[in-house]
Amino acid sequence: MKLKILSIVFMMACGFAFAQDKVKYSDEERDMLKTYFFNEGFNQPATKKVSTVIMKDGSEHKGYCKGVITKKGQIREIVFKDSITDKKEIYDATQIAEAYLYASGWEKFGKVSQKFSNYGMGRRNSTKKLTSNDQIYFVNQKVSLKNKKDEQEFLMQLINPDFSQIIAVYHDPFAKESKGFSIGGAPAIGGGVVKSYYVQKGDKVFWLPKSDFEENYELLFGDNAEFMKKYPYKSINWDWFSALVLAYTDMTLQKDQ
Repeated sequence: MKLKILSIVFMMACGFAFAQDKVKYSDEERDMLKTYFFNEGFNQPATKKVSTVIMKDGSEHKGYCKGVITKKGQIREIVFKDSITDKKEIYDATQIAEAYLYASGWEKFGKVSQKFSNYGMGRRNSTKKLTSNDQIYFVNQKVSLKNKKDEQEFLMQLINPDFSQIIAVYHDPFAKESKGFSIGGAPAIGGGVVKSYYVQKGDKVFWLPKSDFEENYELLFGDNAEFMKKYPYKSINWDWFSALVLAYTDMTLQKDQ
């Protein structure tokens, strides 16, 4: 009996010590951390809006994206119809520096419907890009898909263009999302947390699934001691990834001024 009581006291002490080590955030800070600051990722380009492709040689082409050829969802080739000549070309990703495409209307509609069905639970969405008609920015990157194959060049959607100065985050078209829950056949509540991205810091682009977040946390944020003190890994959630990248970028740029 005495041993059992000592065990319970020890476990409570450990739990208390762990709780003491964790950083506590105000309600306002937690609201910020729960907000999704990345642009929405899209997989299907619109075919009837004039898009722009900028080649590595500096030439610029405006026309209609009639289709894409992909590998693991990432764009390897674009089927492009010139808006002036009506000539159709197939541009390989190795020829293209960047592209500005539009999202398919049906895919955008579906994503808007899905995100607004969360009823404020799960992630909090920043819907600026989701509901606007802005072009979507793709950039040429050399990457090993799922960190398993030889590196190849693809056109990848940059989803944090407003704060990509240090860490650039790219859409993973094959990413899974957390499921919401439903009661009595009602619409699902919550869910929608993206479970993987492609991330670039320095010259290297790598695939980052939720399961690898802890082992890459130091690589991503460890060069900013102030950030690591405020957001140690044991105090954060994967769901906050976009807010953490934004906070790290702001804190690092301010420090370097």
